[in-house]
Amino acid sequence: MPLEQVLVLLVAAAGAGWVDAVVGGGGLLQLPALMVAGVPPVQAMATNKLSSVFGTASAAVAYARTTKLDRQVALPGAGLAVVSAGLGASAAAAISAEVLRPVVMAVLLGVAAFVTLRPALGSVPQPHLRTRGRITAAVTVAGVGIAFYDGIMGPGTGTFLIIAFTTILGLDFVSASASAKIINTGTNLGALFVFAWQGHILWGLGLGMAVCNIAGAQVGARMALRRGTDFVRIVLLVVVVAMVIRLGWQQFT
Repeated sequence: MPLEQVLVLLVAAAGAGWVDAVVGGGGLLQLPALMVAGVPPVQAMATNKLSSVFGTASAAVAYARTTKLDRQVALPGAGLAVVSAGLGASAAAAISAEVLRPVVMAVLLGVAAFVTLRPALGSVPQPHLRTRGRITAAVTVAGVGIAFYDGIMGPGTGTFLIIAFTTILGLDFVSASASAKIINTGTNLGALFVFAWQGHILWGLGLGMAVCNIAGAQVGARMALRRGTDFVRIVLLVVVVAMVIRLGWQQFT
């Protein structure tokens, strides 16, 4: 691969790490960059997971140092996510992305409308929503449903996790993002194990991108912690719109 393409991929990995650390959705940058560089789709997905798992884990550590994690949800959810995402990655070849894209686009449009029409969502914590039933629901939705989706397709996983935690548990956006990083690390690991076993990962390129992804993730996590929930909310809306545009382009071109 030419040096110029490698440099572009490293820059994309840093940008993806930043986006992932704030609201998720870094695959918007990293995955297309790999495919434009000529990496076959399955290898691109696999190498993207290798880079992302390091960045997401480093962001999780950055959040954990200053933000109280919802361990009752994040830890069991992450354990389930490893298995669910692995199953999703195993089933990826059998499920058409063309079928999934319209569904994901509709969900993302619903998310954008929901966040826009409810400006108070995620601005302050709502501890009264935290019941035993809602904790179980959050673990199931995040660790099984969203994790399985991440293994099959992936775009917006971190965003879906944040929305799940704010709506189900009443967390603010920063706390939701912190807990989402733990589970997203699990989803990346689960899919990564499958891709590694299948031999699809470009290890040299992926590890180089991982270094840049970590750098971007550290900057993004610190910005989210410093600027607070309003900043995360704005970035979330921008990322959701960008994901809808990208998926729409893939679907109709």
